[in-house]
Amino acid sequence: MKIAFIGGGNMAAAIIGGLIRKGVSASDLYAIDPNEDARKRSTDQFGIRTGAAADAALAEYDAVLLAVKPQIAKAVAQSLAPHLGAHQVVISIMAGIRIEDLSRWLGGHARVVRTMPNTPALIGMGATGLCAGSGVDAAGRELASNVLGAVSQTVWFDDESKIDAVTAISGSGPAYVFYFIEALEAAARELGMDEQQGRALAIATFTGAAQLALQSDEPPAVLRERVTSKGGTTAAALASFDASAIKDAIVRGALAADARAKEMGEEFGKQ
Repeated sequence: MKIAFIGGGNMAAAIIGGLIRKGVSASDLYAIDPNEDARKRSTDQFGIRTGAAADAALAEYDAVLLAVKPQIAKAVAQSLAPHLGAHQVVISIMAGIRIEDLSRWLGGHARVVRTMPNTPALIGMGATGLCAGSGVDAAGRELASNVLGAVSQTVWFDDESKIDAVTAISGSGPAYVFYFIEALEAAARELGMDEQQGRALAIATFTGAAQLALQSDEPPAVLRERVTSKGGTTAAALASFDASAIKDAIVRGALAADARAKEMGEEFGKQ
């Protein structure tokens, strides 16, 4: 499995590191980035081959992973098009960029997989949704699964629009969790704890609760009910949350993220 990365940022570095930990040789990985510091980091950290721009060497790789900002997706794709071989799978981790538009910018290249990982991939605990274009066969899907599976759980979708929903739930989701942790830390300070005490309790609570949900056969609603005694402290907190419609607000936020992902697809796809 030989993989070329276009863009050498944090997510690319996470996937490169995950692949190496899974046994992929550093000599089979290639990072292309115009930024000299990004190339140096890839070389220093992983000992992989790097380049400043796409060239004929790109055709040596089984997959090309696009890890650049969606705002420059068209220009980057057009620069890659002359160097792609028909056998190569192009894997995109760019938010909002649709398979149809990316394929068009790549000169009609049909072997495109659109994915959306999230930042816990940086510690090998990510979640990634994937959708394959019509030109991707079973081997191409397996290749994409192996690449993203090096740092995350993978979930496949047949309907590409669901990748926007993935962006809203798990792609942006870590920010929602951090937001709640921030709120708990703020509450801890108001209750007289210092910063270290509040942070330790808030993070341990999220970590433990997530692991309990993962290991339990019961749905989260049942787990929540088991913590909640009638007339008790948890019930008081949940009543306050409900009075403020916090659950509805979280749902609305995720729907707003989904809508923005679709808007980005329309916006960038017009180029």
